[in-house]
Amino acid sequence: MGWKSILYFEIVSTLALFIGLIAINISQAGIGVTIPESMTKGSLPEVSHQTWDQIVLHVFPENIAKSIAEGQVLQIVVFSILFGIAVALVKEKYRNPMIRFAESLSEVMFKFTNIIMYFAPFAVFAALAFSVGHMGIGILVNLGKLLATLYAALLLLFMLVFIPIMLLLKIPIRKFLSAVLEPATIAFATTSSEAALPVAMENMEHFGVPRKIVAFVIPTGYSFNLDGSTLYLAMASIFVAQIAGIHLSFESQLVMMFTLMLTSKGAAGVPRASLMILLGTASSFGLPAWPIFIILGIDSLMDMGRTAVNVIGNCLATVVIAKWEGEFEVIDQAPL
Repeated sequence: MGWKSILYFEIVSTLALFIGLIAINISQAGIGVTIPESMTKGSLPEVSHQTWDQIVLHVFPENIAKSIAEGQVLQIVVFSILFGIAVALVKEKYRNPMIRFAESLSEVMFKFTNIIMYFAPFAVFAALAFSVGHMGIGILVNLGKLLATLYAALLLLFMLVFIPIMLLLKIPIRKFLSAVLEPATIAFATTSSEAALPVAMENMEHFGVPRKIVAFVIPTGYSFNLDGSTLYLAMASIFVAQIAGIHLSFESQLVMMFTLMLTSKGAAGVPRASLMILLGTASSFGLPAWPIFIILGIDSLMDMGRTAVNVIGNCLATVVIAKWEGEFEVIDQAPL
C-alpha cells in the first residue's frame, strides 16, 4: 500500500505541475509590467543555464551550513533525504531520539512561521502600496490574471485528471463529490488542510474506504500529494520570472519543475505555507523576491482554491488505493 500510494501521488502531482506550467505560459499573466529602475538597481538577475551534468553535481551539497545560508533548497532537500535514510538504518536506541528531535523542531518551526504570518496583513498592505506606487494601478490587472489563471488551471486539473481517474476506476462521481463537499468547503473557508482532516477521514470511511487505508493515505498525502499547491507553485514561480522580465528557457523551466517536485513535499497544511517554498525555490534559481511579496496581496484568495483541491485530491487518493487493494465497496446510505 505504501509504494502504491507514493507512485500515485507522484504521477498526479507531476500532472498538476505541468498543468500549472502550461497555464501560466499560455496566459502570460506576468508579462507587460514596467519595472522602475529603483527596483532593479540597474540590472536584473540572470538565471544560469547549466548542463545536466552540472545540475546533477550542483544537487549534492559540499557543506550543508553553506547550502542553508545560500538558500540552496534542492541541496537541502537532498541532504535531508540522505540524512533520513541514514537515521532509518541505525539502531532504534539512536533513531528514536533523532526522530523526536526532528518532529519537535518541525512543529516549533511551523508555529514560528504561524506567528510571523500574523503580521501578514500589514505586509500585504505594504507590498501592494509599494507595488502600485512604483508600477501603477496596472499591476492589479496582472494579479487578476494570475488569480483567474490559477482557478482555470485547478478546474482543468479536476476535469482532465480527477474525473478521468474516477471514470477509469468506475468510482461513483456523484457520491464521491457528495462525500468530499464538506471537507473541501472547510478547507476553502479556512485555507487550512489540517482543519478539514478529521471530516475528510470520517467521510471517506462512510463512503466505503477501509479505515486502515484512510488512516494511512490521507496523512501521507498531506505531505506528498498537495495537487493544488504544486500546481500553484509551478504557476507562481514562472509568474515571478515573467513579472521581473527574466526569460526562462524550456530547459530551465523543466529543472525548476523538478525542484518543485522535491521541495513541495512535506509542506505544512497551514495557510501560506506554499509561499515559504516559493521563496526558497526562487532564491535557488536567482529570481528576485519582490514579485512574491506582490503575490502575497492575493495569496489568501489563491490559497482557498488550492487548499480545497488538495483535500479533494487526497480523498480521491484513498479511493484509488482502496480500489487498487481490492477493498473498496460503496456504502449506499452513507451518513454524511
